Amino acid sequence: MFKRILIANRGEIACRVIKTARKMGIQTVAVYSEADRDALHVEMADEAMLIGPPAAAESYLVIEKIVEACRKTGAEAVHPGYGFLSEREAFPRALEAAGIVFIGPNPGAIAAMGDKIESKKAAAKAKVSTVPGYLGVIEDDKHAVRIADEIGYPVMIKASAGGGGKGMRIAHSKGEVAEGFNLAKAEAKSSFGDDRVFIEKFITDPRHIEIQVLGDKHGNVIYLGERECSIQRRNQKVIEEAPSPLLDEATRRKMGEQAVALAKAVNYDSAGTVEFVAGQDKSFYFLEMNTRLQVEHPVTELVTGVDLVEQMIRVAAGEKLAIAQKDVTLTGWAVESRVYAEDPFRNFLPSIGRLVKYRPPSEASHDGITIRNDTGVQEGGEISIHYDPMIAKLVTHAPSRAAAIEAQATALDSFYVDGIRHNIPFLSALMSHPRWREGRLSTGFIAEEFPRGFAPRTAEGELARRIAAVGAFIDHVLGERKRQISGQMGGRIVQRERRRAVWLEREEVPLEVAREGTAIAVRFVDGEGKIGQPHLLESSWTPGDPVWQGTIDGYFIAVQARPIANGIRLAHQGVEVPVYVWTETEATSARLMPIATASDTGKKLLCPMPGLVVSIAVTEGQEVKAGEALAVVEAMKMQNVLRAERDGTVKKVHASAGATLAVDALILDFA
Repeated sequence: MFKRILIANRGEIACRVIKTARKMGIQTVAVYSEADRDALHVEMADEAMLIGPPAAAESYLVIEKIVEACRKTGAEAVHPGYGFLSEREAFPRALEAAGIVFIGPNPGAIAAMGDKIESKKAAAKAKVSTVPGYLGVIEDDKHAVRIADEIGYPVMIKASAGGGGKGMRIAHSKGEVAEGFNLAKAEAKSSFGDDRVFIEKFITDPRHIEIQVLGDKHGNVIYLGERECSIQRRNQKVIEEAPSPLLDEATRRKMGEQAVALAKAVNYDSAGTVEFVAGQDKSFYFLEMNTRLQVEHPVTELVTGVDLVEQMIRVAAGEKLAIAQKDVTLTGWAVESRVYAEDPFRNFLPSIGRLVKYRPPSEASHDGITIRNDTGVQEGGEISIHYDPMIAKLVTHAPSRAAAIEAQATALDSFYVDGIRHNIPFLSALMSHPRWREGRLSTGFIAEEFPRGFAPRTAEGELARRIAAVGAFIDHVLGERKRQISGQMGGRIVQRERRRAVWLEREEVPLEVAREGTAIAVRFVDGEGKIGQPHLLESSWTPGDPVWQGTIDGYFIAVQARPIANGIRLAHQGVEVPVYVWTETEATSARLMPIATASDTGKKLLCPMPGLVVSIAVTEGQEVKAGEALAVVEAMKMQNVLRAERDGTVKKVHASAGATLAVDALILDFA
């Protein structure tokens, strides 16, 4: 077994590998760019080496720098994580030449399967069912349009060396093919250093299901069940689960055996994933093979009990697999949410900045429920513009799918992040979505259920009453605390009114609140003034706690609480609302206050996220039509086209290509 390994990556996956290496008694070496000098993976490793400037192309993607770091630190092997150099055939070859072991598949398997075009050719040769498409070199956008016309719309334009949704576009028309082809090539070049793309038929209403395979250097290959990854946005996975609610045992075995056959055909000898696009009728087609550890590997680990990183290390050291196919059993259900630094209320545009507060739910296993949080950040750390916007992967495991989803919903409500925008409100809303809970999934789920983007859920019905009750609890505890301040003048004891008007934004919920033993009782008042039965709230919450955790009538919930002027902002199950708790007298005055309205920015194009201006497509005085491209802004490896919302004339251009802009920075004015 290796004594010291180097992790050629950053963020959560570097931290994940370090944890297993530490458990195995193996020393670790981290590499880092100047932007990651204070990163968590650098702190966790036994040793760390600076390898270059912030740009990945000058640090994490430079093979020579990784090899040199191994030489200087005495690392015997390298784990590549995912992304960066993990599927670059030249990387293990360079390591081999330097006498360093690559913790991953052999270069031949990467060459056969890691390249999206070559993998499809290999799959077709092995008589695996594949999606219709064009795998040759595409000369230009005109050639791309001709190919798309022949295949039939819609088509998928995809980077050959791609992954993680980068360099990928769906096109429904000739115009979209031409634009998507050029954007996909540009993203592929900047993300992977390889601008080749291919085109294939896009299957409508598909599901994305993948099989985890594991092979050793002695010819043994097994599969560890499947993962359903159909909840995607912009081809980027958002929520994953294992097993899939679609598959039965017969289909699972058929997919698994096909994945193993394909892996054996290319002498696969590590952890890898065979991805399939599946129809609602359980038909499936080979999509691609990822010759690396997948982002979503934790759900497989939790349902099988197999540490995939440990197996990768043992296989790389020459050990035989200790488990056979008959030993693999799937127990319970696991759900994973990807927590990203992106603003769901601004069409999920990236958000950067410092993590002023970062309080994830505690990792624990009790009562059959496991909560796991794979992260690469810590409070006070910075989310950089240079890398992927992932903050963490929150995973829950339970005996059933329903229980795993319920645990995930509560864990998300307990996940407190401040300083940047993040997608937790969206993930939390998804967990309570009826279609998700029923398992009626497809890769179009988010586009179909949120066609106009994501807006905050409105507090209605039982959800509104629950939030109002927690608001009343918090206000009551704050009031009790004020009564205990020392040094107060003597006099008659203050008698608190029971009646309160709780405002959720401007929606008023009348109720009565009082302490009853260890609990606080809330009684709602209906439109006729009748007082309802008491609801008992119990919690150990104290002023300053960022999350209220407790029970309402014995039902456990978590609510995020942020102080605001005269009130508190509560977030729960995708609802985020300012809550004000008034006495009757205060409410009478509050009702007379005017409502502030946002200013009109309709005649300005503002930068929707921090990013680099790639190009400005218009000039001053130019007339533009609604939908026309105005500028391209790049952030976190993704290029975003900013379009005109209405017809107009460009009055003044304030930004130029190459400029780095903050969120809401002015790009241009319209007349």
